[in-house]
Amino acid sequence: MPGGRLAGLNKFMRAAIISAIILLFTFFPLAASANPFEAAGFEHFYNLEYDQATADFREEIASQPDNPNGYNHLAQAILYREMLRSGALESQLVTGNNPFLRRQKMNPRPEDRSRFDDSIAKAIGLGEKRLAKNSQDTGALYSLGVSYALRANYSFLVRKAWLEALRDSTTARKYHNQVTEIDPSFIDARLLQGLHDYIVGSLPWTMKMLGFLGGFHGDREEGIRTLQLVAEKGHLDRVDAQILLAVIYRRERRPLDAIPLLSKLVDEYPRAYLLRFEQAQMYGDAGNKAQALDALRKIEELKRAGVPGYTRVPEEKIRYARGNLLFWYNDLDHALDDLKAVTARADALDLSTGVLAWMRLGQTYDLKGERSNAVAAYRQAIHYAPQSEAAKESRGYISSPYRRRKAG
Repeated sequence: MPGGRLAGLNKFMRAAIISAIILLFTFFPLAASANPFEAAGFEHFYNLEYDQATADFREEIASQPDNPNGYNHLAQAILYREMLRSGALESQLVTGNNPFLRRQKMNPRPEDRSRFDDSIAKAIGLGEKRLAKNSQDTGALYSLGVSYALRANYSFLVRKAWLEALRDSTTARKYHNQVTEIDPSFIDARLLQGLHDYIVGSLPWTMKMLGFLGGFHGDREEGIRTLQLVAEKGHLDRVDAQILLAVIYRRERRPLDAIPLLSKLVDEYPRAYLLRFEQAQMYGDAGNKAQALDALRKIEELKRAGVPGYTRVPEEKIRYARGNLLFWYNDLDHALDDLKAVTARADALDLSTGVLAWMRLGQTYDLKGERSNAVAAYRQAIHYAPQSEAAKESRGYISSPYRRRKAG
């Protein structure tokens, strides 16, 4: 059974694995080239326009059918289109919650599964063919590393095969190590190395002793430094390094480091609305309530103006982000207004955000001393997504009211 070995581990270790590898599989880089279809595809890709990106990448393949990169690009666009549709990307950026719950819409269509698998198989086959002719072909080695990382990505998100995903990510790391051994100036290949160091360095020591990590022990700080190098001096993967650093800075509770990166990315990819949500969250985490609210207000303005990209943003998602922010700032009456409006139309949200909205509503009622309303909201959270972490947390609040944790 895929991921079966993970079932034998204790709950803490499973959680540690999942929380560590989540970073790899939320954003992973692709190489770019001078192909005009590829350039157009990535412009759409980073702006969350995956239908247009897949069309461009198919044209890229048609123009260069023996180049493995095009097949990698198409595979990632297929995967990310499903992630956006299911709310997986939004769950990471907007809520910071990573259950990746499965319901019908979380499962790719059979034809998309087939296209992804076929694209990766073709990319690996072409990469290996080139490598058989020249074992020092850094382009082939780099492409193979991307292929295995994408397959790891898919194994984690779709097949739920966690250990297989870690094995493939380690294989990808080995290919990119070979790239930099042959050509130390190939800065972009260091992105995967830095990310892998950070991920493995985040695992408990018991996991690092398992064979599928290939002897890598990881180093969180070294991994971050490597990503910073690629973000500053990389060419192909500069943007990916910046996005990954923003995600890691959030995980490391370093919002002041994330904010400049996000501001730069918002300017470069103005239709990528998720970046603005993350910007608001980081301002909130940094203690700047006014700027956080301004960032959310800007999303509302862009949506009302019909700006491309923002017409896709559900009003409920904006109101959840604001209600959540106000909740943490203890502005409970205004938070309640937003959260009540959101939960009245929770079906318009992705699963993760919807269940969190119900739980947050219950917590708000508890803080206001409205216990019966709080219990009713927790029950709705449990009904909405029974297997989610938020539902499990809500079960606890039914028997014991939510209270703020004391600082320190």
